[in-house]
Amino acid sequence: MIHLLAIQNHTLSRRICENRNVVNFTSKALTPATWPDFAAMIEQHNGVWGGCWCMAFHPEGYEKDRNPEQRRAAKEGRVRDGCAHAALVYAADACIGWCQFGSPEELPRIKFGKAYRASASQLPAWRITCFFVDKRYRGQGVAAAALAGALHEISLLGGGTVESFPEEVSGRTTSASFLHNASVSLFERAGFQRTRQLGKHHWLVTRVVTPADLGKQAE
Repeated sequence: MIHLLAIQNHTLSRRICENRNVVNFTSKALTPATWPDFAAMIEQHNGVWGGCWCMAFHPEGYEKDRNPEQRRAAKEGRVRDGCAHAALVYAADACIGWCQFGSPEELPRIKFGKAYRASASQLPAWRITCFFVDKRYRGQGVAAAALAGALHEISLLGGGTVESFPEEVSGRTTSASFLHNASVSLFERAGFQRTRQLGKHHWLVTRVVTPADLGKQAE
């Protein structure tokens, strides 16, 4: 049974009840303060996707001539400079997943770019490009908590139109470890709508996020 708890003090919690065990997931923004948690989880998973360090969608890209240590340094530099955004999901004090988001300028390198640009009329304020979940926690709602956390952070940053490029998995056998941008159904449950198809199984989905009332949250 899954209960979505209220947002309190800019922290999103998700409670998973299974076999009488309760796991509370919280969400925090990726910042210089949370960088060590983010880095620790990536290091536990061998740099993630061949040592990508979540750089593939930034302007620099994966850069095959760089080694994982150099990609790590590049990512940390972006975080330090405020040029990399993500919602990190925690179980207790451990980071167990994330959802990367940013402006199109921050994340210009997208899959199915040719199909996207063929009919693109106006760029959104934000795009979501990548999820990752610790293999020990897959299938427990971490991706949903990460998406909710990202949308919350976007609302704090002024809101606006958000786009992403998830995969349709209905009627197909897929591995969660390869769904780098999650499933269409996950986004639809979060209020996104299909805009157009980009590939055989991938869709452009969009949603408008309302800016947060920071005055009320401060009360």
